[in-house]
Amino acid sequence: MLDIHSTRAPREHNVQGLERAGSLAGGALMFTKGMRHGGLIGLLQMVAGGLAVARGVSGHCSTKAWWQRHRQEYHRLRSDIERSAAELQALRASAAAATDGVTVTGKDPLPGS
Repeated sequence: MLDIHSTRAPREHNVQGLERAGSLAGGALMFTKGMRHGGLIGLLQMVAGGLAVARGVSGHCSTKAWWQRHRQEYHRLRSDIERSAAELQALRASAAAATDGVTVTGKDPLPGS
């Protein structure tokens, strides 16, 4: 039952359009297939179909929300790595320019020279 006095924020709709219609149609189809099949396999089909119908009716999928959050984190980490790689290339170029023309002989300079 819907509690209009709930302080919990409503969940956003992350299933829309054709995806939502597909969940409704596919879930209904799987649910009826499970009813006709019977047994444990039929029960599992009914559960999966019911979950798909619920996803379509509510317009929200917790699994999809979880994947979207982690995908954003992946993209953030990827951009951090790319930025660090660019900084490393700049440091490498700077080090190469600073040592260009310098010869290391391994001998200490003589005092007073």
